[in-house]
Amino acid sequence: MKLAEALQERASLNRKIEELRVRILNSALVQEGEKPSEDPKELLKEYDACIERLEYLITSINLSNTKILVKDVPLTKIIARKDALLVKVAAYKDIADRASRSAERARNSEIRSLPCLSAKDLQKKIDRLSEEIRKLDNSLQEANWSHELIEE
Repeated sequence: MKLAEALQERASLNRKIEELRVRILNSALVQEGEKPSEDPKELLKEYDACIERLEYLITSINLSNTKILVKDVPLTKIIARKDALLVKVAAYKDIADRASRSAERARNSEIRSLPCLSAKDLQKKIDRLSEEIRKLDNSLQEANWSHELIEE
């Protein structure tokens, strides 16, 4: 199994686990004399099996991410860099938005607010960081599809 396939299965399992949780909750309590729409015991068995598979996949994915290298850099480090840049870009976008707002005042006697940062400069930085994120993501995708999942 390719690492990318394991990542897809993990995402699918996470969705299924949440759906099963809701179905179990909906079937866990019924009025006297009624039957649940689904057997909660069977749902719990399926839920437990999904959780067990998820644990296995998470372990194998994490192991793979530490062992697989792209240009001598572990995937874990590339993922961390990408995640950090995403946080930075989100903050810079908020700051650029705030800095680009024109001064709002109803009368000339009101205090005027002026930007302390250049929205244009911030946008250039956002563009550079976004390009780095795209390149990192491309490297990750390529590695995910070209490497087998490392299993315990």
